[in-house]
Amino acid sequence: MARVKGAMMTRKHRNKVLGLAKGYWGNKSRHYKMANEQLMKSGRYAYVGRKQKKRDFRQLWITRISAGCKANGMNYSTFMHGLKLAGVDMNRKMLSETAIHDAAAFTALCDLAKKAIG
Repeated sequence: MARVKGAMMTRKHRNKVLGLAKGYWGNKSRHYKMANEQLMKSGRYAYVGRKQKKRDFRQLWITRISAGCKANGMNYSTFMHGLKLAGVDMNRKMLSETAIHDAAAFTALCDLAKKAIG
């Protein structure tokens, strides 16, 4: 039986790596070894970035909600506590959108939170 060295699959794999590295600067887009190293590093950055994106958006939403609360004479923590006591189950993304686009509804939520607290 003839010996199979796997040249076709090796070439296929290398072309795939070089295809993914298209657009990288310098030899990182042309040489397999450098492209492969950069792809591994890029993959790590992408993985970490997906986690950081969640953190960053939550921080942005909290800042927006806090600004809306200050306009209604309360702070963020008492507002969230009041909503929890009132049984309002609304996530921070929707609360921030409400604070930006519908000030009247956000004021109503603030009043609801104030009543629930005391």
